[in-house]
Amino acid sequence: MSRFEFVADHRGAFGVKRLCTVLNLSRSGFYRWLKTAPDRAAKKAADAALTRRIRTVHTESGKTYGAKRITAELRAGGVMVNRKRIERLMRQHGIQQRMLRRRHRTTIPDPAAQAVPDLLRRNFTAPAPDRAWVGDITYLPIADGRFLYPATVIDVFSRRLLGWSMADHMRAELVTDALNAAIRTRGGQVGGVIFHSDHGAQGGFNWSSQHPDLGGVRRGHGGLEFEDQ
Repeated sequence: MSRFEFVADHRGAFGVKRLCTVLNLSRSGFYRWLKTAPDRAAKKAADAALTRRIRTVHTESGKTYGAKRITAELRAGGVMVNRKRIERLMRQHGIQQRMLRRRHRTTIPDPAAQAVPDLLRRNFTAPAPDRAWVGDITYLPIADGRFLYPATVIDVFSRRLLGWSMADHMRAELVTDALNAAIRTRGGQVGGVIFHSDHGAQGGFNWSSQHPDLGGVRRGHGGLEFEDQ
């Protein structure tokens, strides 16, 4: 409660002059404040109505919109509003933008790597099991900004997950462990299955020089061409 509000609430009992003297206020200042009270009440009501609109847009966006996007959305709906006012109301009412996680790259193209032909020719079907496998590396965010990296091997014909591995790095063994797990699932030899993955370079692995035979698996499209570290 402001001192002017206190005077307004108690002036009937003690008088404006006495209260202003005790509270070290200017009577002219109090009367100016009293005169502008309707305008302040109208502004407060307008802010409350605008805050409700802000909450609606914010919620419908999945709480991902900040002041800039909310301002644009309201203006598109015919509400002419200042962005700084939106920022003030969001700050006052604790309406915060939820930041989406930035995409973490798991495929790093190596411009120096030898090009590998696409043996599947973008045809991700197979007439029988163990004719073509596909693989990928993704990531799972954990604490302190760190990541775990799962690598998978899937049979194109059955869509079955044949092998996988997980580590806190993207070195060679992440991929070879997943491939070896798939080979074990199929009994140790797979007779020339094509392994297709995206273009990329991860440290430490070179298919031709270090792992010439992974149970008969052939490279299909780029992703198992790794740089030495």
